Order: sequence, then structure tokens, then C-alpha cells
Amino acid sequence: MNALIKSATIVDSKSDFHNETVDILIEKGRIAKISKRISNPNNYREIKLDNLHVSQGWFDSSVSFGEPGFEERETIDNGLKTAAQSGFTAVALNANSNPVIDSYADITFVKSKAQNKATSLYPIGALTKASNSEDLAELFDMKNAGAIAFYDYQKPLDNPNLLKIALQYASNFDGLVCSFPQESRISGTGVVNEHINSTRLGLKGNPALAEELQIARDLFLLEYTEGKLHIPTISTAASVELIRAAKGKKLDVSCSVAIHNLVLTDDYLDGFDTRYKVLPPLRTQKDCEALIDGLKDGTIDMVTTDHNPIDIEDKKIEFDYAKFGTIGLESAFGALQTIFSTKKSISLLTQGKQRFSVNESTISEGAIADLSLFNPDADYQFSKSDITSRSKNSAFLGMTLKGKVYGIIANNKIVLK
Repeated sequence: MNALIKSATIVDSKSDFHNETVDILIEKGRIAKISKRISNPNNYREIKLDNLHVSQGWFDSSVSFGEPGFEERETIDNGLKTAAQSGFTAVALNANSNPVIDSYADITFVKSKAQNKATSLYPIGALTKASNSEDLAELFDMKNAGAIAFYDYQKPLDNPNLLKIALQYASNFDGLVCSFPQESRISGTGVVNEHINSTRLGLKGNPALAEELQIARDLFLLEYTEGKLHIPTISTAASVELIRAAKGKKLDVSCSVAIHNLVLTDDYLDGFDTRYKVLPPLRTQKDCEALIDGLKDGTIDMVTTDHNPIDIEDKKIEFDYAKFGTIGLESAFGALQTIFSTKKSISLLTQGKQRFSVNESTISEGAIADLSLFNPDADYQFSKSDITSRSKNSAFLGMTLKGKVYGIIANNKIVLK
């Protein structure tokens, strides 16, 4: 693949060309030249776009596509197309499928479905067999097949001894164990944050305590085992403090926060719209502010869309019975920019690669072209026409977002909207 990108502003603090507006020549999938002005004698495809900015490719540490088993929600093929058009050159795929991805063969299957795509797919294997929290899955075999981490998606591991064993076992091959932060006996059948709004609306509450107790337990186990732990999608102010203290002890822990938990609060629940039924639930403004501070000071390592397509039959029903989840790939950049500067938003979208063993590539001559293309200044109202996913369950529909994504150049391919 050969191309010439014209007049692009580079946003990459690790690049010598950071903040410069330049032309970028790509030959055979690599950056051949970066200069103020490059001619095109070979008649390569030219990419000229309004207010074009370019950064190293974005990474999402938590996406679900459904396949195998839930193709009506999303397929791997269309999911990767959606990711590419949303600016992501790499995504980590949860074992949120039927059957659950819990073996060498399952990892091989999903990787085969993602071959020759612009966006790279990195599978996360289930931590326990069938994600049933009873027996550990084939962790070492899945690691050898290409699994980058192990996680029972949004299913708490109630047995602390099982997590202890997982942390000890995975440390033998540098495996990354993920534990969903929810104490299920405390959360019970709660569907929203337990607070003033849950009481006012008559909806069952899931208290912040459920998350914080589980995180405290997991951090004690981590300290005991000296393992390697990732806590996905934290959502409360006290959770930030717990992880901040753990990092102060030099424990090998990382965590993420879903973008919707940064931008939205439980005040959005007034209309009983199930698009806002997510797990962990939307919390309070105080929690949002603490999470944002956690990202600013590095306590929280990365953001994620926690992209989770849900078909209309499981969303357009009574709030108590609707499934948890929102899609988030298409809205990620625009939503982040309602809170952070462009530079910080890009930093957050590229962090996490090292933790999940994903290839990093700065924008420099000779480097592999792994690029996200975008206009950071375009304000627009997010609508269904902006959604490429099969499922349309976005919590950001109707919101004014800032920044339009053009697409990506990665894996020797160009994908533009």
C-alpha cells in the first residue's frame, strides 16, 4: 500500500514531528518520508482532508463483538470495520460470546476471522471455563495461541481462592489476569447506582460499596501473590483511591475506565432509557470528577469504550429486564474531547498498549504506518447515521460531540469513511 498524506498535523509526543503540519509519504505500509512538502511523481493515492490531524493508532482494551454465537449483535468482520472507521488500529476482544472463548481452538478461531483486516484484533481469553467461575480455563494454552489477557467479561469472581491461584499460575508466563470489580452478593439484582436517583425512580440499586469491596479484596490477593492484575472499568471515587494506594505500594496493578462513566451520570436515568443501563452503572458527578482526576495523575492507566453491542430485542424492553451495555467505538473520540484537550485525548486512546502487549509505533521515518486520522475541531450531534455497528444501543445518541474521525492507515491498508 502506497499513499501520500498531505498537510497533516502530527499529534504524537514521542515523534520528532509532534505538532508540525507536514506531508507523510507511505510506501509498502511504512513511513518513507516526512517533510513540509513532498511531491507525488509516482501518482500514489493522495489523502487530503479538512483540518487533518494524525496520531499513532488508537487501542481499545475492552470490546465485544458477539461472534461466535451472537452474530445478530455484531460480527467480527463488521466490528473491525467499525473500529477502523472510529480510529482504532487495535482492539482487545472480550470472551463475551456463545460459546465463551476459553480454549486454544477458540482463540485461533477469532484470530482467523480477523486476518487481513486494517484493525488488529487481540483476543482476551476467559479466566474460567465457560466463564462460570468454577474452574480455571486453559490459560497457558490460550496464551500460546495469542491471548493477551484473561477475563470473565463483567462476571465477578466470587471465589477469592480461585483468583489467588489464577494470579500465581499466570505469573509463571507473565499472564495478565483481569477481575471485574463487583461483589455480587452486595450488588444483588441492582440495575443502577444506589443513590438518590435510584430511590426516586424506584429502580433497584447497585451500591458503590460492591465495587470497592471487590477491589479491596483483589488488591490484598495481588499483594499476597505478587501477580499481575488489571481491573477493568472502575467507576467510583473510592475505587480511584484504593488503586492509587496500591500503586503507592508498587503493586503490579493497572485499571481502566469506560468513557461513558466519565461523561454521563445517573441523572440521565430519568426517562428510563435502557441505553443508559450499563455495568458498572452510571454513578454521580463526584465520581466522574474523581475518575477524571485519576486519569490526569496516572492512577487510571487507560480509557476504554467497553463497546458492547446489544440487539434491540434485549434493549427495547422494561428497564429491569434489559441487558447491560452500550456501544462506544463510534463516539469515543468525540466524547473524550468534551472533557479533555486533543493532546490528552490522544494520549488516553494510545495508552494501554504496553500493558496488553500490543505493538507500539511512533510517527517517524522508517516506522510501520499505524495511524489514526481525524479532525479535532468538528462539533456535531451524534446520531444513528454515525453508527456503523449492527446494534444501535449508544448512550451518546443526541449528544453534541467534538471531533470527527476520518479512519485509519494500518496493516498496509487504508480505511476512510
